[in-house]
Amino acid sequence: MGALKLAQLAGLSEEEFEKQLAALENNRFFQILKTSGALRVSEYPAARYAALHNAGRGMKLSAGGLPELEDGNGDLVGLIQGIGQENFESYFLRDGAMSDADRARECGISPADAARLRDFVNRVYMQAEFEAPAEGPESAVFSAVAGIDLEDGIPVLAFFHREIWKGSYKVDNDKLTEVMRDMPLSERDGVEKVLKRVEFAEKRKTTLYRALEILISVQADYLRTGEPGRRRPLSQKTLAKNLEVHPSVLNRLVSNKSIRMPWGMEAPMVTLLPTSKRVNLERLFSIAEQHPAFSDEKLRSELRTRHGVDLSRRSIAQYRKDMAIACSGAR
Repeated sequence: MGALKLAQLAGLSEEEFEKQLAALENNRFFQILKTSGALRVSEYPAARYAALHNAGRGMKLSAGGLPELEDGNGDLVGLIQGIGQENFESYFLRDGAMSDADRARECGISPADAARLRDFVNRVYMQAEFEAPAEGPESAVFSAVAGIDLEDGIPVLAFFHREIWKGSYKVDNDKLTEVMRDMPLSERDGVEKVLKRVEFAEKRKTTLYRALEILISVQADYLRTGEPGRRRPLSQKTLAKNLEVHPSVLNRLVSNKSIRMPWGMEAPMVTLLPTSKRVNLERLFSIAEQHPAFSDEKLRSELRTRHGVDLSRRSIAQYRKDMAIACSGAR
């Protein structure tokens, strides 16, 4: 029952979870415990916060068409980094009345580059509106948790929902015993129910917090460079074991959450949980793109040299077919 309750909380969006926390903290018994000192809110030691502008407000992704959303290595991403996140949001996401010439002048870029960025934003919104038939299932909508920034090359988290991440719930058992001793029996049941809700809410927060810390540490190289091939394989099962939670809880936790990458684009949290096959496909694609004349044996050797991955030539050929890459003589 506890795992089911935690899985239910894990599946909530940040907005829904924030409302549940507000209802919990407004509960009469919660206030009694807090006033008595039996329950307190302790700040996370290194919590940072960031403004939530467009992140998480109905972002939708489909199978393809906008690779710029996840790959931080493209020239459009470089343009956005050059003008800065604030200018990009101000002149391209929020101000639809400006001309491309005005945007270019304000951001210090050419009118042609301003037109390309404006076209990119239009495609994002158009794909969100028209990517699926009206009668089909809705695209997944992701709830933004935090942005990832780089400080001296080290990824750090900045949370969007301050009311969720303002602190951790701590129970003082000695004071709780005193409060419960002087409380009528009819009231104790209410206190115990609130404490159980506090326990689950705290478990949900700490699990997500620790998961993000592990992910940005494991994927630090990818977050610094924006190159998908630099991601390290990490399964949800392995991460769940490290967090000491049931895999179903972690799956519910990450399936509808997103994060803002250091290059300014929002991506699903599972982007940082790639399978070994997905990582090797991206590595192989990068090598084949750089060396179109390489045979399968040379691709295999280069993959082993660069990344320490030893695959059979048969696997290389199959991976190449999976990505629709022609053999060396036809590339």
